[in-house]
Amino acid sequence: MAEPQSNAHPSADAGAPTSGVIHVRTRLTADFTVIANALAQRRGSAVTIGVAAYISSLPDGTPVSIAALCEHFTEGEILISRALRELESAGYLERRRERGPGGTIRTRTYFYDVPGSGSPTPPRPRKPRPRAAQETPAVHTAPQTPQPQATADTGRPEPSLAESDERAVAILTSLRIADPRLILSHRDVAELAPAVGEWLTAGVGPAQITRALTTRLPDRLLTRPARILAFRLSDPPLPVPAPATLSSPTPVLPWRTCDGCDRAFRSANSERCRDCRTAASGEELRAAC
Repeated sequence: MAEPQSNAHPSADAGAPTSGVIHVRTRLTADFTVIANALAQRRGSAVTIGVAAYISSLPDGTPVSIAALCEHFTEGEILISRALRELESAGYLERRRERGPGGTIRTRTYFYDVPGSGSPTPPRPRKPRPRAAQETPAVHTAPQTPQPQATADTGRPEPSLAESDERAVAILTSLRIADPRLILSHRDVAELAPAVGEWLTAGVGPAQITRALTTRLPDRLLTRPARILAFRLSDPPLPVPAPATLSSPTPVLPWRTCDGCDRAFRSANSERCRDCRTAASGEELRAAC
């Protein structure tokens, strides 16, 4: 007789655990990241650990802003920003405002494998190029208009809130009171403030603008809240009804004293009140009969 066949895997080694995970290790020589167990086994949100592992695997200079992380992960801006705040409070992530070449202020993001491992090494300054043997004559150029500051994470010009309407900024920053999901960054507020200012100039009140931006929002915001607000603000401002014109007041009739009963009543030209006029009309009818 033929020997019985089985699809079961061979028996495990004698030293293997009887339950739980069993690791199948592969020695990697390229494209891998070393993460401390304190971070990988950190209790709390899995999104926070995933964001930390992703940032650890990126090369230096890769943008790690909220917008860049939202393009990579399926989670929304709220969960990503919460994960960054947890990593920052735990000491893994640090944001610094540093002065770069030319005096420009940039925000740099530092990520530590181990919290409190020391200050990052500042970048080495570039060596000046050697001058040529023959000096080039100086060329006088017209002064250039200073360009908006660019951030290190996105590379886009950083809009300034100083030139924005204070009323528009107040409306945008208070939207999260009506809907906690509408958390806007400084860049978002600066980009949306001109459109809100146009609505205010058209005569739309702050309460009406807040209702237009917060009502009937989707249950799940699959995109950045600023994009939805920009789409709604792209429509023309809502028409404001003109105030109703007040009609001329009805003239007040003067007081008169009835000649028949001495009762006070209002009338334009009659000398008797309504009751006396009715009684007089009845007597004339009876006399005619």
